[in-house]
Amino acid sequence: MLGVNYHKISYLGRVSLIKTVIAFLLGIILVIVVSSIKNVQLSPAYAQSLRPDAVAEQVYQLIPELPRENQYLSVETKEAATNNTLISRFIRYHQYVKNRPVKFRLDWKFTIADYLKANEPISYDRYPGSKTLTTHPLESDRAVIYNLSRSQRNQLIDTLVSIYNPNTSSSTNSTPETNQASPSNSNNRPRLPKPGDADLLR
Repeated sequence: MLGVNYHKISYLGRVSLIKTVIAFLLGIILVIVVSSIKNVQLSPAYAQSLRPDAVAEQVYQLIPELPRENQYLSVETKEAATNNTLISRFIRYHQYVKNRPVKFRLDWKFTIADYLKANEPISYDRYPGSKTLTTHPLESDRAVIYNLSRSQRNQLIDTLVSIYNPNTSSSTNSTPETNQASPSNSNNRPRLPKPGDADLLR
């Protein structure tokens, strides 16, 4: 009897051990699956979480000829707010004031158009730096954006998109735009009649 009970206990112990190991392995698999799902869900939010100051510095490293416009004094310290640059204000306006996505060229084009007074009006009171700088930077920022050439504006947009969405090639995005521009220009010019055009009406 004692031998039989011993074997029964050993068998039950082995079954319990196997169940514990299976439950442990399933737990590990579940943790891996959940973490991968979280990473997929959070990846779009990653672009939104990039700090405008840090992105602006990357832009200035890639396009050093862009004016910084960081000579303004801080209301709080009365010293030059060197981190408050044109591009950081441009990004804040786009992202926080207008709540536009940061990963697409078209949305950045809308923001450029705002600065050029060709799209939506920019709120003077809500513009970045309006309450933190002693001098309101909007008109000066507008002048700088206006004085950029079209290629410089496109370069700025491509650079921002490449930072926020590194998987997208800026060259592929800009190619259709240039291809679309040429037909529209040619359509604006009337075509002169050629010999034989009247025969087409018959």
